Amino acid sequence: MAGGVFTSGEGEVSALASGVAPLKQVEAKGKAMRHRTPTIPALWSTEALRDRREALPTMYDLPSEDPEEPGLPDEFHYYQPQLLRETFQPVDYLPDRYLVATDLNLYYDVRHTSWHKRPDWFAVLGVPSLYQQHDLRMSYVIWQEQVMPYLVVELLSPGTEDEDLGRTQRVSRRPPTKWTVYERILQVPYYVVFSRYTDTVQYFVLTNGRYRAMQPPEQRLWLPEANVGLGLWTGTYYGLTRQWLRCYDAQGAWIVTAADRVERAEQHVRDAEHRAEHAEQHVRDVEQRAEHAEQRAARLAAQLKALGLAPEV
Repeated sequence: MAGGVFTSGEGEVSALASGVAPLKQVEAKGKAMRHRTPTIPALWSTEALRDRREALPTMYDLPSEDPEEPGLPDEFHYYQPQLLRETFQPVDYLPDRYLVATDLNLYYDVRHTSWHKRPDWFAVLGVPSLYQQHDLRMSYVIWQEQVMPYLVVELLSPGTEDEDLGRTQRVSRRPPTKWTVYERILQVPYYVVFSRYTDTVQYFVLTNGRYRAMQPPEQRLWLPEANVGLGLWTGTYYGLTRQWLRCYDAQGAWIVTAADRVERAEQHVRDAEHRAEHAEQHVRDVEQRAEHAEQRAARLAAQLKALGLAPEV
């Protein structure tokens, strides 16, 4: 911050960053913090900056298409974010009051409006799920949305490992590193890095303005403001059995997906069919026993008649 103007130099904390309280303060405020979301400071509400914002590029000017990145790296980068999208269900927010996004450009600097990062998956609390409540987002533009991401997930690959884990240094006259943007500029409260190659997850929690690595029990991290948790689940998703990042509820149960609901419904139908088949078999067994009893009675009656003994009626 220089002369009241936002900057994004390495090692500087932008004015945007002050919108997110340090983790210890969040924990101290407890449940009351659940309904608060990291927002851009009041500075952005001044008349001068409001007028300036109107002249800045909008989401429609800053889409996520990148000619140098024509597609997702592999199918895992589709399925894993999709599982997070299905299971991230913050209890205290209506479905239209939070955003989950995959491979969406995140623009963060009003002085360099083309600078962006592209998280594999991220979530924002307290914003409309639709842009201005009526349109699908082409990107996420901080100076328009005025709400910071709450959780960012990066899917580690050999080519991005150093950058994802903050081991790279900023190149002169180039945008700040991914780590710097998430930690210092946007101050995203929770940053998660997952490697499908080693099935390991690393959790980072913003504490006093810096990311601190966490090793929670059973590799499960609770997100108090969202009232959901994130952990490693071993199971089958879209036919692939492996370890996945998945959200769980306050009781520790994995939050169900659409496929889970379909499977449960199909299992219910199968169980009902099995019970009906069992009942039909029981009826057939009763009818067969009745038929055998009638046949036996008829044979006894014939034997008595042959002996000249008329059966009593």
